[in-house]
Amino acid sequence: MSKAARFGDLEGASVFITGGASGIGGALTEGFAAQGARVAAADLLDGSDLGARIRAEHGTEPMFVQCDVTDTPALTAAMEQAAGAHGPISILVNCAANDMRMEADTVTPETWEAMIAVNLTHYFFAAQTAARMMRAQGGGSIINYSSITYALGSERMSPYVTSNAGIVGMTRALAREWGRDGIRVNAIAPGMVLTQKQLDMWVTEESITRFMEKQCLKQRIGPADLVGPTLFLASAASAMITGQVVAVDAGVISTG
Repeated sequence: MSKAARFGDLEGASVFITGGASGIGGALTEGFAAQGARVAAADLLDGSDLGARIRAEHGTEPMFVQCDVTDTPALTAAMEQAAGAHGPISILVNCAANDMRMEADTVTPETWEAMIAVNLTHYFFAAQTAARMMRAQGGGSIINYSSITYALGSERMSPYVTSNAGIVGMTRALAREWGRDGIRVNAIAPGMVLTQKQLDMWVTEESITRFMEKQCLKQRIGPADLVGPTLFLASAASAMITGQVVAVDAGVISTG
């Protein structure tokens, strides 16, 4: 984090991150805190250990609210709690997700609804709540985490891929609708990011090697690699960028 670019306008900004206690979300929580932002994160996980480490390294401790983001009233309450502590939210990062693998033939209505709820529905209602606060401030930035799986049509991930395609469409629609209020809405589509969860549950050395053959840059992508692009889209440095999808994938979808 010490080598990250500095974005002066993020200092003191009120930032809310869903899924901000681990993986990519945890890296983003630290990244914004290192910029001097006032960060709150909603997550099912307990973020106290991460918070203590961030406080020790950066002198500021994020607020963690244990919350099921698929429970819309609870998510709204968490965002209002964050606004009460840090001021109205000016930056929202929707990052919580579940990329569970399953054969399409095995998907039940219950599984489908649960996957859409965490991977798409909560994005919309978090954005709706944040937009009300941003509108009163004259603008803000919303960043939705999608995935390049929507472009690749990845197998055994139909609900997840569908959700991520929906995130892209939603991002573009909200950017158009809320642009008049000074609210920018963009998406980030990561490639194969080697979070601890991915390493524990899904990927192998063989699958990593195979996927990296598709990358232009022959380097492994870690959660920290998503911090810079997110800070850029959150800051005034990207003031005229909205409705865009930024692939952070080492060049996979640019080459097919």
